[in-house]
Amino acid sequence: MSVFQGAGVAIATPMKGDLSVNYEEFARLIDFQIDNGTDAIIVCGTTGESATLSEEEHVEVIRFCVEHVNHRVPVIAGAGSNATDTAIMLSQEAEKIGADAVLSVTPYYNKATQGGLIAHFTAIAEAISIPVIMYNVPGRTGCNIQPETAVSLVRDVKNIVGIKDAAGSLAQTTEMMSLARRQHVDIELYSGEDGLIVPILSLGGLGVISVLSNVAPRQTHDLCARYFAGDTKGAAQMQLDALPLVDALFCEVNPIPVKRALSLIGFDCDAIRLPLTRISAAHEEQLKTAMREYGLIK
Repeated sequence: MSVFQGAGVAIATPMKGDLSVNYEEFARLIDFQIDNGTDAIIVCGTTGESATLSEEEHVEVIRFCVEHVNHRVPVIAGAGSNATDTAIMLSQEAEKIGADAVLSVTPYYNKATQGGLIAHFTAIAEAISIPVIMYNVPGRTGCNIQPETAVSLVRDVKNIVGIKDAAGSLAQTTEMMSLARRQHVDIELYSGEDGLIVPILSLGGLGVISVLSNVAPRQTHDLCARYFAGDTKGAAQMQLDALPLVDALFCEVNPIPVKRALSLIGFDCDAIRLPLTRISAAHEEQLKTAMREYGLIK
């Protein structure tokens, strides 16, 4: 059984003016997601500003999310690090807290070899019993999981079940899924890019781990649901309709635009930790225009 199917939100972490975590607003955001059909919550990922959370904060944010969700949908805990020992510690803490799975990003900055990636992910998976979803986002980490590596890890390590694919290369994704099929390996594939949900689903994907879902949870859920119901044309139209907003949500580095977008729909999410800064005036206008056209604000 897969960790989830459909639209999982890579949820933002609301912060107060003093940049401490705003748990009251976080609870509101979690409830908004679940009330609007989100199929899973991915906490402490890139969008959740994991890079600037202390280890203690990281664990506490996961704990709060798991407890507040209270089994209403699966919770996948971002638990990656460029230090394997730290990734193991965070993954073990997530399991103790009650997360349903962990999302483990490729080691950033180190630029591990493919052999190093196999050793890294294997060590994490063997230290826990819950499922591991690998996260391939070479544009942010400088490290790319090659198709052969992804397939071998899912084939050879019992609880490595799949991959969040943000490599930006449909050719690479196609090669990975073709290789998996030839070797009879069942990879749980999730799109890591909101602009490629339907193409990834067409290659056997189970859904998306989405930034867009922060502000449009119902629409992102419905896009996936339409595809799975056989309405591929309707899903494709929803994908095309969302593209200007998706582009606006990435007009500056994530999560700068999405935190501003959340504020524009009524959440207290403007605060963001350095080295990220608030969105520029020009990009805010682009974001507002896209949100108006999508029907999120007037």
